[in-house]
Amino acid sequence: MAPPVAETVNDQSNDYAFVVSKLSDLNVVVSGTYNTVKTGSDASWLEKIPGPTKKRLEKYGVDLSKGYPKVPDRKDIPTFLDEAYKIRNKEYPYIERGKSADPSKSALFSAAKEVNNLTAHIGTEIVGLQLADLSDQQKDELALLVAERVVVFFRNQELAPQKQLELGKYWGQVEVHPQAPRVPDGVNGENLAGISIIWPDYFQEFYKLPRDFKSSSNPTNWHSDLVHEFQPAGITHLHNDTIPDVGGDTLWASGYAAYDKLSPAFQQFLDGKTAIYRSAHQYLDRENPLSGGKYIEREHPIVRTHPATGWKYLFVNRAMTVRIVGLEPAESELILNFLYDVYEKNLDIQVRWNWKSENGLGTSAIWDNRVANHNAVWDYEGKEPRHGTRVTSLAEVPYFDPQSKSQRQALGLDKE
Repeated sequence: MAPPVAETVNDQSNDYAFVVSKLSDLNVVVSGTYNTVKTGSDASWLEKIPGPTKKRLEKYGVDLSKGYPKVPDRKDIPTFLDEAYKIRNKEYPYIERGKSADPSKSALFSAAKEVNNLTAHIGTEIVGLQLADLSDQQKDELALLVAERVVVFFRNQELAPQKQLELGKYWGQVEVHPQAPRVPDGVNGENLAGISIIWPDYFQEFYKLPRDFKSSSNPTNWHSDLVHEFQPAGITHLHNDTIPDVGGDTLWASGYAAYDKLSPAFQQFLDGKTAIYRSAHQYLDRENPLSGGKYIEREHPIVRTHPATGWKYLFVNRAMTVRIVGLEPAESELILNFLYDVYEKNLDIQVRWNWKSENGLGTSAIWDNRVANHNAVWDYEGKEPRHGTRVTSLAEVPYFDPQSKSQRQALGLDKE
């Protein structure tokens, strides 16, 4: 005779609770595209740290005694999706530093030897200025310049990781990733959380990325960072301290110009639409833990308004935009693929940057992750090391102002 239904439900409930408890105890790390993930001290690769990187970190008092990089212990990495959501799930006060800056940027430009626009629509290089020495007024003006030009470059930088973090905190809440490898703390216990590493050799070794000449583009792809956040990335600062002699460039494309590439009718169709954006990493669903990894997903406007410039820009990227809300799947896929191509195939809205500096110094790129898509080039094929430290300042809750103008409208370029 079959047992009563109530008892069956109770047994299933107990089994489910047991499974969830075991998974929680194991601190399972769901790795997305990665095959296996080492955490804590097992994730150190100190013996392979590039010479220029080690020299820089030791010079500025970074503690390498416990290995490099620092990766969270397994117990500190969220297992379940609800835990990952809770890390940053409420609005955080944000000040748009560029909004109150002097439009002429006199304090910033007067301190530089040269200010060179690299293309008509995106990319500016500032020569003869040290980021570590900027005043608050210059930081505000730089934030505005980044908002306008999308990405700004500085070669020959003598930059401590601590100064890079300080600059990021000035521009917003610095993102501390629950899984990503980062720079260890200072020798005196100085907390350097928020300085993540960009080290392709490490990622290939520890995350088993499929990197060879035929597949080297797969792990990078065109993307923007942290689009799944409640308040996605704003200003991002990558300082490369180890740079290949040849190759290793990075490309950026402008979302302002991508939006302006569209017809007025298509712009009007997209204005006010939203899309779903996902995280790069996955977590387990507590309600269905055996269903596999799940992404953090957020809904944001597909066309956003920048709070400093007031310009509209296209906010999509091939790697992490899931679908347009309200459209049928086939419609969404068709439109998104077209929009990705606008970003990726129009050379006149892109800039390509080579990172080389002089005298063993590093180079910094500071870009607006709201407006830009970027893509790192792996043409050096790992034959030389490449390493950098990155700090990302989170920005505002995304919004669309129907009264805002596109960049070309605001600058009067459509009248030409």
